[in-house]
Amino acid sequence: MDTMMIAYWSMTGNTEAMAEAIAEGAREAGARVQLCRVPDVTVEEALQAGHLALGCPAMGAEVLEESEFEPFFAELEKRLGGRRVALFGSFGWGDGQWMRDWQTRAEDAGANLYQEGLTLQETPDEDGLAACRAFGAGFAAF
Repeated sequence: MDTMMIAYWSMTGNTEAMAEAIAEGAREAGARVQLCRVPDVTVEEALQAGHLALGCPAMGAEVLEESEFEPFFAELEKRLGGRRVALFGSFGWGDGQWMRDWQTRAEDAGANLYQEGLTLQETPDEDGLAACRAFGAGFAAF
């Protein structure tokens, strides 16, 4: 099985908790997982993974985090054609529009998107973490 990279940005720790649970589920399914914060990984490194899970919370008026994650994704986006990609993140307000917009961008870039993006409101509870583990296991088999 190829390597899965989970690259995420988190301010409060909610998206980080999701990333860790997704990694746990993927590892339980037999995947080799590399878990990275977006400031600590390059686009080139991300593109080496056979499976790429990207995590970012909703910020401001339901947009991706603008100083680190958006520039990373904007550069990556141009090269997502045919790649297996999963999206996830937490939000505290709104209705998840940032995820729908993000999915559209990934699909328009030609990504082979796994399911709909996984969203959780605020701090993940045990049910939310279980959903993340299932998401990671499913993406590993995708």
